[in-house]
Amino acid sequence: MDIIEWFIAPLQYEFMLKAILVSALVGIVCSALSCYMTLKGWALMGDAVSHAVMPGVVIAYILNIPLAVGAFVFGVGSVIAIGFVKEKTRVKEDTVIGLVFTGFFALGLVLVSKVKSSIDLTHILFGNVLGISDGDIIQTVIIAVITLGTLAILRKDLILFCFDSTHARSIGLNITFLYYVLLSLLSLTAVAGLQTVGIILVVAMLVTPGATAYLLSDNFDHMMLIAMASGVFSSVMGTYISYHIDGSTGGCIVVLQTLLFVVAMIFAPKHGMIARSRNSHVDR
Repeated sequence: MDIIEWFIAPLQYEFMLKAILVSALVGIVCSALSCYMTLKGWALMGDAVSHAVMPGVVIAYILNIPLAVGAFVFGVGSVIAIGFVKEKTRVKEDTVIGLVFTGFFALGLVLVSKVKSSIDLTHILFGNVLGISDGDIIQTVIIAVITLGTLAILRKDLILFCFDSTHARSIGLNITFLYYVLLSLLSLTAVAGLQTVGIILVVAMLVTPGATAYLLSDNFDHMMLIAMASGVFSSVMGTYISYHIDGSTGGCIVVLQTLLFVVAMIFAPKHGMIARSRNSHVDR
């Protein structure tokens, strides 16, 4: 099979066209948000929210309302629970995050095991972009518009909040508002990622592109562009590869993202391992 046929063959099927387009869109949204998550150091928070949405998805299915509504409510609810436990106890934040997200995730597993429905646990955990419905596509597009629009409107405020929240407060920004805006967008984006890579792997899409770009650029605008490019590339190519090897789409996407990070970690011109090693020898 030549390279042209390799790319064209999957496009003969409507489900593959949908999967490629949706994966690319989710890649853009997750990558854009991942830059803020990286600057803020919220990798563990992203893990918590992405897992905490699971019971919300099941309850939304039971109530016959959009899954995004249930996931959003539980995503924000998990953050409120983390803040409450942290404030009322002496337990450190990372421990509280671990307690809350595993508790919510376990509740989701119990609900899935007890509710008789067409919900497939593996699809919730690992995504099912190849079988995505038109309704889910519309939902993903709406989430993408809301997330990217909000990031664009509040761009400067959010950047300052992520870089230095103390300075942001000192110049009059409402950092509590920005805190919950960012976490609300995180909850929404977790829903979008759920369709492609599932709850377990969505944290990788919310962290890896931003981390990769952070190694390659010190300029936030450039970082954002690099993150989006790597997110779209890994999402589209991961979908193609999963088709040809008949493997997990979400798994292929995340493996590609991880490989891109490893390449950046080694070869980044300024912050890569080779460059840092060369600079250390020069300093000596």
